[in-house]
Amino acid sequence: GFGPRQPLKSRPHPFSSPLHSSLVFPQGANRRQLLATLRALEVASVPQQPPSLPGSDSEEEEEVVGTKKKRTKKGLFAGASSEVEEKRKKKRHKQGPPSSDSKEEEVERKKCHKGVLLGSDLAEEEKKKRKCQKQIPSNLAQPLDSVDQTDSKAWNSSATSDLTKPTCETPSSNPPHTLSRKQWRNRQKNKRRQKNKFRPSQPPEQAPAPASAEEAEVPSAPSPDSHGARAEALRARMAQRLDGARFRYLNEQLYSGPSSAAQRLFQEDPEAFLLYHRGFQNQVKKWPLQPVDRIARDLRQRPASLVVADFGCGDCRLASSIRNRVHCFDLASLDPRVTVCDMAQVPLEDESIDVAVFCLSLMGTNIRDFLEEANRVLKPGGLLKVAEVSSRFEDVRTFLGAVTKLGFKVISKDLTNSHFFLFDFEKTGPPRVGPKTQLSGLKLQPCLYKRR
Repeated sequence: GFGPRQPLKSRPHPFSSPLHSSLVFPQGANRRQLLATLRALEVASVPQQPPSLPGSDSEEEEEVVGTKKKRTKKGLFAGASSEVEEKRKKKRHKQGPPSSDSKEEEVERKKCHKGVLLGSDLAEEEKKKRKCQKQIPSNLAQPLDSVDQTDSKAWNSSATSDLTKPTCETPSSNPPHTLSRKQWRNRQKNKRRQKNKFRPSQPPEQAPAPASAEEAEVPSAPSPDSHGARAEALRARMAQRLDGARFRYLNEQLYSGPSSAAQRLFQEDPEAFLLYHRGFQNQVKKWPLQPVDRIARDLRQRPASLVVADFGCGDCRLASSIRNRVHCFDLASLDPRVTVCDMAQVPLEDESIDVAVFCLSLMGTNIRDFLEEANRVLKPGGLLKVAEVSSRFEDVRTFLGAVTKLGFKVISKDLTNSHFFLFDFEKTGPPRVGPKTQLSGLKLQPCLYKRR
């Protein structure tokens, strides 16, 4: 019923057409079914087609063939059956106007075709979407619906070119440069700066523009009261510097001259002693331990019947800290209990006191006169307590040797404090050297304060 068989050389092979040359078919029942479909397609294409307008059918067939060539093997295998139906639809379209049923069938076919194409790579598409969402910042990322729409458009546009490599890029060729939140803020700040930089200056006649939120936070101009407070603070600071300068000058005079000259200085200017004492207290209060408190603690452990003489008492702090009777001597008076005199000549009888105290008061160039006067008024076996700034001693042993030649012996010494040294001497008798003998160990370094 099929007619005489043709020779093998002249009979065309069913898969020799350009349409079938690039196909790779599966094995088994699917292969047989596909071969039957292709044979039916070949038989249907043998009858002569009716003439058509130039450039209509040929162009459509060329487009179909071109799209089929561009498709990959996987896409052609998935849409082989749909192509057969597509050709039949086109033939029907040429023969007559399409009906509503044919339109509905075509829409359903397109949906099925899209499902076939997208169903195989659905998992891979989801992975690509997740990667895209991670790469795009949260503040610049598009909504999820727009991402899905762009992805679907990209799939539709690239279905004929590349079905195995879906991309997560946007349709535009140049992707937008993503900025972080900090970069965006810096860019906005630079824009505002450039805008203010080239803004023309406002003439003084015009009223000022309303202040923005940032300008409203700037504090207003200081009021006259603040100007007055600032001026008062400046005056106080300058007065403090002036007092510091005068204190350094008075301190230098006390260490560089004899006690008689210092006494005349304070008699001529009584306020100078008050200023010097205030500056001295400001310096000593920075110490971890004041020597007068240490001496008072030692004397409280002794009998209260002992009579004490405080040479250079200042504000009588020692007399206020112990129960003993205390004779207070200084170059000027800050307390009614103070006897104003030169410490080299105190108004006391010989051998009338039990304890003599020099607390940071071995000042001037006549230290030997102070110690000889203390030896005169002390009872035999009396106690001499000396506290001095540690930086004044070049050689402690030389100092102790010089004091012992004036009729004393060393009982104890405390060199552990970082600011002052403390010595205890006991009177052994009158000085063992004459008044013309030089005692180099009694020359202590002046305690001068530098300008801060």
